[in-house]
Amino acid sequence: MNTSASNLDERSMLGELRSFREGGFFDLGHPLLNCIAESFVKAAGIGALQAGSREAYFIAIEGAGLDSNGGIPPEISSAKKHQFPGLKGETNRNSLEAMVKNTGKESLQWGLAAGIYSGLTYGLKEACGAHDWKNSAVAGAITGVALAVTSEHSSHEQIVQCAITGAALSTAANLLTGIF
Repeated sequence: MNTSASNLDERSMLGELRSFREGGFFDLGHPLLNCIAESFVKAAGIGALQAGSREAYFIAIEGAGLDSNGGIPPEISSAKKHQFPGLKGETNRNSLEAMVKNTGKESLQWGLAAGIYSGLTYGLKEACGAHDWKNSAVAGAITGVALAVTSEHSSHEQIVQCAITGAALSTAANLLTGIF
């Protein structure tokens, strides 16, 4: 009898794990909220990994004494190597705090973009009854604007460029989905 009870526990645990694949990680009471939360968490994790790996690359290049600006002499290249302005290549508390702060900011930006895009596409699909290229263009443009506004030095031109780029990428992805 004890073996059948543990068998039942295993089945229910396996069933729960399988349901994550089908239903998602969140149950916030509405499919729109579930979609936004799941997209936010996934993209925020990707953003954190991307920011951390970029910084690890720059640390490795500087540690090896190599030049990471593509062979351009430092007199010509005025671009900063690091995206994290507070990092000095030291192992002190301020550098670690700067890296964590900026990684969190980048994670938040990635999550914001994914959450806005998935929420808009879901909402437009529900409102219009279908998911077409026009819905993708609108969602991509609004997501592009949101990303431009969250950057440090956003200008009017940058906001418009991000809106156009977001709309174009989203529309192309939607149109290519049917082909491939």
